[in-house]
Amino acid sequence: MAGAGRDPARPARSRSGPGICRRRAPGDIAIALAHWRALAVVLLVSCIASAEAQVLSSRIWPARDYTRLTLESGSEIKFTLFGVKDPERLVLDLELAELSPALLELNAKVAADDPYVQGLRVAHNRPGVVRLVLDLKAEVNPQVFTLKPIAEYGHRLVLDLYPVVPFDPLAALIEESEKPKALDKSKAPRVARLAIIVIDAGHGGEDPGATGRHGSREKNITLTIARRLKALVDAEPNMRALLTRDGDYYLPLHVRVDKARKVKADLFVSIHADAFIRPHARGSSVFALSERRATSEAASWLAKKENEADLVGGVNLDVKDVYLKKTLLDLAQTATIDHSLRLGDLVLRRLGAVNNLHRPRVEQASFAVLKAPDVPSILVETAFISNPQEEKRLNDESYQNRLARALLDGIRDYVVKHPPRPSSPLALN
Repeated sequence: MAGAGRDPARPARSRSGPGICRRRAPGDIAIALAHWRALAVVLLVSCIASAEAQVLSSRIWPARDYTRLTLESGSEIKFTLFGVKDPERLVLDLELAELSPALLELNAKVAADDPYVQGLRVAHNRPGVVRLVLDLKAEVNPQVFTLKPIAEYGHRLVLDLYPVVPFDPLAALIEESEKPKALDKSKAPRVARLAIIVIDAGHGGEDPGATGRHGSREKNITLTIARRLKALVDAEPNMRALLTRDGDYYLPLHVRVDKARKVKADLFVSIHADAFIRPHARGSSVFALSERRATSEAASWLAKKENEADLVGGVNLDVKDVYLKKTLLDLAQTATIDHSLRLGDLVLRRLGAVNNLHRPRVEQASFAVLKAPDVPSILVETAFISNPQEEKRLNDESYQNRLARALLDGIRDYVVKHPPRPSSPLALN
């Protein structure tokens, strides 16, 4: 019988009924897969964007010159900045979905002695916006800009807070020079004026400079030696010193040059402790500016490396560098370079008594920090921080003192041969 043996509880299925699984055409399957892939890509991009569009690290660098706030992220952050009066505040609105730990810990990073920031508050303002409020100690001149990833850093949003009346290095130098010194006047030489020595500690703040195998940072080594040298110079009866930076913050290269010119410096000495690709590189070196080509490939490589410090340290490109694009001032610059070489030679001789010399003569290259057209300027590589033995010595107080003393002796040798010009802010009556 037709249909015999079939379970009555299971009715026969119609070929056109809903229980039949139709076989999809290959084109339909491809379209469905494409939709799923597109959805997956959108979700993935959304997740990545969410992860990147947040502050991963935050830093505050307080200094008398200016205070810097840096927010580092995986992608560029859109922002709005405006000021509020009574009391003085700055408001920075960040287009962020999340309030990250790096933002929440910012207030704890505000130093009590910060010249410009009293406190800092951060919270969600509205959906997609995190508001950062800086309570200020006084009115400031803010500059805000972004930096693209470089070296160890990702995207950076930088807020610099400058005083409304810029810090005057000349006024500070005159004030310091008027402080009474414990000198034996009977032994003090008679001088027409004090020689002004500007000492520049390389790198600083966002720019750590070179790093040794044991973690030593060039910016810390250079500042320590610079401070020791300043103390020695100030103890001389016919000299006074000014530090371009006296803390852990970054100064653009042209600002260092500008400080030397503003105080009508007689000499400019930039202190460094560099690294090289070979760990056995060792010894001290002295460099001066070159009008044309570098005197060696090594000098050219080092100048390029040092000139890139502004990229790492973070410079607002809207602020013009009058020295970077300026043509050298021919005869005046040539005379300055000649005196720079004289100073460098005397310093190099003194350093040779403390450390091996990497090069037996003063090298030349186009160092941006040496471009003051009327101030003899040298850059001193005290030692190679990339060499483990020299890194150890650079951290030794006794060795730091010997280096500072050698630098002073070289400076003194130059000042004896080339007394400072009579016209000066520090002329003696």
